[in-house]
Amino acid sequence: MAETIRVGVSACLLGQNVRYDGGHKRDAYVVETLGKFFEFVPVCPEVECGLGVPREAMRLVGDPEAPRLVTIKTGVDLTERMRAWALRRVRELGGENLRGFIFKAKSPSSGMARVKVYGEKGAPVPRGTGLFARAFMDAFPLLPVEEEGRLHDDRLRENFIERIFTLDRWRAALAGDGRTGLPARLVAFTATNKLLLMSHSPEMARQLGRLTAEAKNWPADALRASYETVLMRALTLPATPAKHANVLEHIAGYFKKFLDADDKAELQAVIRDYRTGLVPLVVPVTLCAHYARKFRVDYLLAQAYLHPHPVELKLRNHV
Repeated sequence: MAETIRVGVSACLLGQNVRYDGGHKRDAYVVETLGKFFEFVPVCPEVECGLGVPREAMRLVGDPEAPRLVTIKTGVDLTERMRAWALRRVRELGGENLRGFIFKAKSPSSGMARVKVYGEKGAPVPRGTGLFARAFMDAFPLLPVEEEGRLHDDRLRENFIERIFTLDRWRAALAGDGRTGLPARLVAFTATNKLLLMSHSPEMARQLGRLTAEAKNWPADALRASYETVLMRALTLPATPAKHANVLEHIAGYFKKFLDADDKAELQAVIRDYRTGLVPLVVPVTLCAHYARKFRVDYLLAQAYLHPHPVELKLRNHV
C-alpha cells in the first residue's frame, strides 16, 4: 500500500478553532490513533466559503430532501453560497487522492446523516444531510465515509477502516509496477482479497471472480470502474460473526493434514466460541495466522483477511 494514506476530515475534529463559537471539537481517537496512520486533509465548509470565526450559528430548514441553510437569528439564507463553494471544493478534493472522509456529526454543512431539519411548525426532524457532505458523497459514492461519533461503535469503526486500507491496496494494484498488465493485476488482487470479500459477501466475491476471469474481454476503463464498484459495495455489507466463522472454517481446512486431533479440536472450539460471542475475532484469526506461518501455507499468508489493517489499531479485539 502507499506510504501515505490521505483521508479528508472536518477541520474542527483536528482541534482547529473554526466552529461558529470560535472553538473546536477535537476528537482524540481521530487525532491520536488514526493520525498515526493517515495524513489528514482538513476541510471546514463555513470558513472556506468565506464566513468568519466566530459567526452566527446556522441550521437546515424546510424539506429534509432539499433543505436550505439559514442563520438562526437573522434568517440569512446561505444555501447557494455553500452549494457553489462545495461544488468547487469537491472538484479540488478529486485531485487529493483521498481514501475516505470523516465528517462532523450533526453539522448542517458536514453531517452525513440524521442532521436536524427545522420546519415552520413542530419539532425538527433528524433526516437531513449537511450540504457539503451531500456534495462530497454524490461526487465520490464509493469512497468510505463516516462520522466521528459512529467511530466509537466497534463494528462500524472496523468496517470503515478496513474499507480505507482495502481501497488503498486496490489503488496500488491499479498503479502496478509497469511490467504487469491489468488482467494479471486483477488476478493477484482478487486472489489475496478473496477471504476478506467472502467475510462480507460470498456472492459478490464470486462476482469479482467472474469479472476477473473475463478481464481480457473488457475495455480497461470499464473494467476498473466495474471492479471497484463491486469491491466497495461488497465491503459496505456487514461482516457478521456467521460470515467470519464460515471463512475461519474454510481456513481451518488448510491445516487438516498438519494438525493432530487435539489441535483440530482446539481450533474448532475457538471458532465456535467466536461464533457464539465468547471471544473476539482477534482470537481465532491469531490462531489461524500462527498455523499459516508455522506450516508455511503460502496461500493463507498472502490473504488480506489475516491482516487487513495495522494490528496496532486493535480493531478486531472488540468485534
